[in-house]
Amino acid sequence: MKSWVEIVGGILLVLVGAVWTLQGLGYLAGSSMTGVALWAVIGPVVAVGGLYLVTLGVRGLRAR
Repeated sequence: MKSWVEIVGGILLVLVGAVWTLQGLGYLAGSSMTGVALWAVIGPVVAVGGLYLVTLGVRGLRAR
């Protein structure tokens, strides 16, 4: 069960990180985050953290 939570949470973090990156780079308009370089830096960091969680979850499923 814990592995699935890590996988789903990781996927959500990857998606949020991608959106934040695109907003920070100015590709997604309509937000106060649009064009702010800080979000272009925070987004990939969050996405990498999400990938790490997905990796942990998949390894947990394989170990069973």
